[in-house]
Amino acid sequence: MNIHLLIGDREAQASNGKTFDRVDPLSKQVATTAPAATVEDADAAVSAASAAFSAWSLRGPNDRRMLLLKAADVFESMREEFVRTMITEIGTTDVWANFNVKLASGMLREAASLTTQITGDVIPSDKPGCLSMAVRQPAGVCLGIAPWNAPIILGVRAVATPLACGNTVVLKASEICPGTHRLIGEVFRKAGFPAGVVNVITNAPEDAPAIVERLIAHPAVKRINFTGSTRVGRIVGELAGRHLKPAVLELGGKAPLIVLDDADLDAAVAAVAFGAFINQGQVCMSTERVIVDASVADQFVEKLAAKAASLPSGDPRKAPVVIGSLVDEAPAKRVSDLIDDAVGKGAKRVAGGERTGTVVPATVLDHVTDAMRIYSEESFGPVVSVIRAQGTEDAIRLANDSEYGLSAAVFGRDVARALVVAKRIESGICHVNGPTVHDEAQMPFGGVKGSGFGHFGGQAGIAAFTDLRWITIETEAQHYPF
Repeated sequence: MNIHLLIGDREAQASNGKTFDRVDPLSKQVATTAPAATVEDADAAVSAASAAFSAWSLRGPNDRRMLLLKAADVFESMREEFVRTMITEIGTTDVWANFNVKLASGMLREAASLTTQITGDVIPSDKPGCLSMAVRQPAGVCLGIAPWNAPIILGVRAVATPLACGNTVVLKASEICPGTHRLIGEVFRKAGFPAGVVNVITNAPEDAPAIVERLIAHPAVKRINFTGSTRVGRIVGELAGRHLKPAVLELGGKAPLIVLDDADLDAAVAAVAFGAFINQGQVCMSTERVIVDASVADQFVEKLAAKAASLPSGDPRKAPVVIGSLVDEAPAKRVSDLIDDAVGKGAKRVAGGERTGTVVPATVLDHVTDAMRIYSEESFGPVVSVIRAQGTEDAIRLANDSEYGLSAAVFGRDVARALVVAKRIESGICHVNGPTVHDEAQMPFGGVKGSGFGHFGGQAGIAAFTDLRWITIETEAQHYPF
């Protein structure tokens, strides 16, 4: 597939004519040929968004709502094209790709509902005859930098609420799924959004640092949102801070799931299997650490090992599988290296086998300790570590023994007790008796510690992508001391 940049009302090649290829991780054939945008192209995209901002920000909320609802309908009509492109570019399963389309279209409908929820307040003033108001206004051009692992969901999330708030956007596509992210731009164009309101640029991997720096530095860019690794998130945050621009950063994770001594083990096993192995564990919320009370650990591990061993893996285009391909050979090898390191230091592999190219089967490691790399490093693959806890206090300590703090979960039949545990976990998100992987468009989504800061979703998203202003109207004659 050959694609183009979307800048204003133009489909364009890179200004220097260069392209780059994204290769299908399974077939090793070219999946997408995309323009390798230059910094001049980045400037052009921001300029187009800036030119469109004035008119778009003044459009009525119901007008914006109508267009966002139309975009959701267009999204659904393009389901097959999105699914096919996403599977080809990242090697994931049909289940994950279809879920991406479903949730992303829901995000657009939720964003449409927000257009009339951008409200303000009248605040009592001590000054006689002063009407004092807090007013939210569109910020300007918003830069969205989206990743490849949930490309449709996270690409749409990067732009939907900003658009609902009256901003214009530039979506910087991931180098790993340029075709999928470019299709998002096509959705808005087909839905009838004015030229320049949504712009999409693609860049070669080696050009990413220069492109990102140029986009963040552009005076017209007023907000940044980034979803990706903590390592790159620190760079984006530093650049945004240098230019005094607010940023929402949703970064890496090492999600713990605590299994208390009174937990429903079958329910916990089902949640762990879903949370650890959906999209081959390539989700920021993936269950990477299962912290199990030692009194029930043997029984739990036996059940989890059996569940993991039952999950088929392979090429999702050749047979129905639960575990498809990791995104590239290097990440697959890294996951294998983490497993080998843990086994070499005393962990027991109770499920899973050797990798085949970019496919790593569902793997369960028992007796994981802090001496092993996988204890602290984000694996981002289909492997889950079982860590045995000596009681509830130890379980909480182990859950918090991480630089990350995005999602977490606690399983226990005594819900009040489980809730007390959940409140003590250092994470932006925590679920009681549910999986760590859970996302809804209207919820405040964000992490703490090394998992970033700021929130997407609902009212939190409105706060992130608008300027809060204090405006007064003097209704009586003013008196001054001199």
